[in-house]
Amino acid sequence: MSLVLPTLLYLGLYVAQSIQAQNGNLPPPVITAYPGPMVLHNTPVTIRCQGPADAAAYKIYKLEAVPPSTFRTLPKTEKTNTLYIQEMKPDRTGLYCCFYQSGEHKSQLSDPLRLVMTGSYDKPTLSSMSGTVVASGHNVRLQCFSRIKFEAFILTKEDAPQFTHRKSSTAQDNGQQTTFHLDRVTSTETGTYRCYGALSQDPNVWSDPSEPLQLEVRGPTGGSVSQVNQVRLYLAALVLLALVVVLAETCYSDERSLPRLR
Repeated sequence: MSLVLPTLLYLGLYVAQSIQAQNGNLPPPVITAYPGPMVLHNTPVTIRCQGPADAAAYKIYKLEAVPPSTFRTLPKTEKTNTLYIQEMKPDRTGLYCCFYQSGEHKSQLSDPLRLVMTGSYDKPTLSSMSGTVVASGHNVRLQCFSRIKFEAFILTKEDAPQFTHRKSSTAQDNGQQTTFHLDRVTSTETGTYRCYGALSQDPNVWSDPSEPLQLEVRGPTGGSVSQVNQVRLYLAALVLLALVVVLAETCYSDERSLPRLR
């Protein structure tokens, strides 16, 4: 619940400022973070706003109560605008957006980029209640636990930045835990998972990541495949037998219809 209100406020500001920025209905730029949106505390990160070649000015800002007020004109040879954060701190976390200006027109706002800081607390533990090797179509339950009183846990998947699940925690065994449900898994769920803990007062300040958990999703087991193949062979044999019977009956009928020689 603590994360819902700030998120709604951020999104409300985002929509309002996006409407204001659509003077010329120019397409939005793309905002990215290097080396990524999850940044270890006290380490640098660069936010980049990429627009078209004719963009004359850019603006990168956090989605806060104070809207952007000025543009920074760029040299003609510079095609991107970057915001360099030398040391990641809690006050640098949050949602970032950017837009550009071409002539007298402003572009639409970019999609929001959420910047989070990791490494602020000890790591939780991540385990699979369904095992680390599961059959395709089964349900998987991943459990994140910590002795620290985290109000929420976040589950991430390596090489899949769009895969980020956040869930409130519950008290359990002198600590906090959350169970993440992956229903009817397929091969796309194969990969390396980690979880983080977070407190309600700083939802974008995360703990160290848990130890990696490697999940492997396999197809049907060998016994199941063998049974399926046996059924297929049985059906094929029946079809072949039926064809032989039909062919024999046809040949017999043709033979009876031929005139006999005297």
